Amino acid sequence: MLTIHTADRVFAAIGRPVAHADAVVVDGGLIAAVGTLEQATAAHPGARVRRWPGVLLPGLVNADAVALLERAYHPDPREADALGTEPLTGESLAALALDDVRRGGSARRGLQRMLAHGTTAVVGPFALPEVRSAVARSGLRVRVREAGTGYPPRTSSPSYSPSSSAAPSLDPFAARPLSAVLDGELTVGAPADFAVFDVPVPVADPPEPPERTLRVRGAGTCVATVLGGRLVYRAR
Repeated sequence: MLTIHTADRVFAAIGRPVAHADAVVVDGGLIAAVGTLEQATAAHPGARVRRWPGVLLPGLVNADAVALLERAYHPDPREADALGTEPLTGESLAALALDDVRRGGSARRGLQRMLAHGTTAVVGPFALPEVRSAVARSGLRVRVREAGTGYPPRTSSPSYSPSSSAAPSLDPFAARPLSAVLDGELTVGAPADFAVFDVPVPVADPPEPPERTLRVRGAGTCVATVLGGRLVYRAR
């Protein structure tokens, strides 16, 4: 079944805006078209239409995934009174003396939090079997480190590299420019991996993505994440 995702503005690629684009047509797990909602509904009158506020971008890649999944513990909501809700690292993590079951549960919760931040790809490789299993089941794309310091993206975007900050973040915007966190481009025939962020669309000609607003407000403004054509996260 065809689905049309429409937002206030679609940015299919940084630096090469599609004029007046506000819709992406998804056929199965692939992108069938990028353009205006008027064009999309005229070409596919029977398609389901999902409407979102804000900007629609290619999905984000989290280059800190190894640290967040293998060197941090994401508390279960039932542990919030004792452990809080933020990832635990360092001495706090060591004090938990985690077994494989708890590590696997933590990884699954961490991955869900990544999806809620517009993440569609993570940078590996992952050493722990329980983490590898959780990542595989999540459906998130894995970008594996090449020899050297770079991480290969899906297309010819800049290389992905781990954060130089002491604290890895669930928010890819926290330490990197927009061009460094987008996992490829929204092109016809490419996997339908994208996210929508409820931030204002700047008025400019040619149109420019709201990079400063995204950095200030963060990826927590995500209202929808689509991975392989599936809606894997939707803000309530």
